[in-house]
Amino acid sequence: MALLMEHQFREVLEDQQVDTELFLEAVSHLPPFFDCLGSKVFAPVKADIAGNVSKIKAVYSSDPGRYTTLQRILEAEKEAHSSEWPKVGATLALMWLKRGLRFIQIMLQSLADRERDEKNPDLIRVNATKAYEAALKKYHGWLVQKLFTAALYAAPYRSDFLKALSKGQEVEEEDCLQQIRQFLVNFTATVDAIYVMFTAMNAELDYKA
Repeated sequence: MALLMEHQFREVLEDQQVDTELFLEAVSHLPPFFDCLGSKVFAPVKADIAGNVSKIKAVYSSDPGRYTTLQRILEAEKEAHSSEWPKVGATLALMWLKRGLRFIQIMLQSLADRERDEKNPDLIRVNATKAYEAALKKYHGWLVQKLFTAALYAAPYRSDFLKALSKGQEVEEEDCLQQIRQFLVNFTATVDAIYVMFTAMNAELDYKA
């Protein structure tokens, strides 16, 4: 479970804002998560997450003292770009990034809750499919949806996925699931806080990629 536990997310601030520097440090280590799913179809999601993190990081680095929280970045871009916002800059990058993070969150929670396909209990297809349909599917066009459906059908065995998360180490399933639950505490709170922020600022867009 080293992939997740070595770079855990921090607690959300008391006012439910997300510290930009701590967020970027933790999230920058997540793209390899998609390698664990075994299919090259997930490579674009991995690349999108890494690219969006880089875009947010570039904005933050331009004025760290000003952009201490993600909300301050969105507020500044809203003021600067007016009618073009939120389809600009770090705001747009964070919009797509949070969807990838929601995919990870829902899939891991489904695993932690021991949700299984009774016909194929050793596969993680049901967990990955639940996450895709909830977090990403409606933002993808027909062709991309078909590609993901094929990839989800070829999802790896649960043991292979957990081993990949553990960077190749042999691990007990229950130990892995317990660590996933621990990781999810702050990770879920962070993703939820970002979604709440986008809703409150009316920054969400539903166009398809």
